[in-house]
Amino acid sequence: MKDFEKYGDVVYKIIGAAMEVHRTIGGGLLEPIYNESLGLELDANGIQNSREKELPCFYKGVQLEKKYRMDIVVDEDICVELKSTNAILAEHRMQLFNYLRLTKKPVGVLINFGTNSLESERYGYIEETNTCQILDKQMKPLPKHKATNF
Repeated sequence: MKDFEKYGDVVYKIIGAAMEVHRTIGGGLLEPIYNESLGLELDANGIQNSREKELPCFYKGVQLEKKYRMDIVVDEDICVELKSTNAILAEHRMQLFNYLRLTKKPVGVLINFGTNSLESERYGYIEETNTCQILDKQMKPLPKHKATNF
């Protein structure tokens, strides 16, 4: 099992920055507004991040012209997927899981700005089993939730 706990401090700072964005501009705006605002907040806190990072896609070994765009990648290890919806849905989680699977990044954070209170979920990618596991605030797998297969 991976040591997801070593990412705890950075994930805590990411969620804290998202809370500051939500507190400052509120909920219910378009996702690109939150993306840019969170990137600026991360920059202001000295957290290295890349926004709208392209992820190449392949079909039978041939790179496609179309690419995925991950919302934010922090410290080259953490995928941050942003939403502005009424609730986090299974398809939002699956999108993050696909990014983790394709990039082999160990940690993903799903953040929803669309509600009155900011929502966030933490996930760890387990390469050996090609699964994602929901993590608690201490970045430990929640025992009652089984890993999600692809």
